[in-house]
Amino acid sequence: MTPILYFSRNPNPRLAVAAAKHLAAPIAYEFAAPLAPGAADKYRHLNPSLRLPILAEDGGSLWEADAIACRLSQMVGSDFWRTGAGLPDMIRWVSWSRDNFMHACDMVHFERGTKLRYKLGALDEALVAQGLERFHQTATILNGHLGKQDWLLASGLSYADFRMAVFLPYNDVARLPLADYPAVAAWHERLMALPAWADPFEGLSAPELPPIEAC
Repeated sequence: MTPILYFSRNPNPRLAVAAAKHLAAPIAYEFAAPLAPGAADKYRHLNPSLRLPILAEDGGSLWEADAIACRLSQMVGSDFWRTGAGLPDMIRWVSWSRDNFMHACDMVHFERGTKLRYKLGALDEALVAQGLERFHQTATILNGHLGKQDWLLASGLSYADFRMAVFLPYNDVARLPLADYPAVAAWHERLMALPAWADPFEGLSAPELPPIEAC
């Protein structure tokens, strides 16, 4: 079977689609909503947590965007997911992003975006403030690093850049102060110049995210 990437327009599924498009991976794309009423049984055997993205292939399925990006790179023989000497450095930034910069972005985006899109409760300004404080701390580190080179790895663009920036395409909602960190803002612009990152859903059937209601 042709591998199928099940996705939505939310951040981690977007990340997987962007990686697949960047790699020109030989897969099919299918929009999915496993948490929709009556949909769970179709997807539970692919991912018991019913979360996206999911990559289905002969013999099984793979979930979590990082694992899927690794597999897609294997498929096409790309070093987008590093396999040689650059792998430890790439993993360093992937790991750091999850607990630091990406986590800070997520805190703010969840309050200003996800909560309001999916009616999960009122925006909590105290949590936004905590996220912004963490953003400033981590963006300072990232800005210093990216002031010395264009991408996270000295060897060039890698999956670590995509992972680190996963929430930045949603910054119209999160309103993170990227302009305070010019090297980070320039890096973000370089990423947005990549067609696969700027609009990974081009040519795909993918309903827009629910609108955000005023607080």
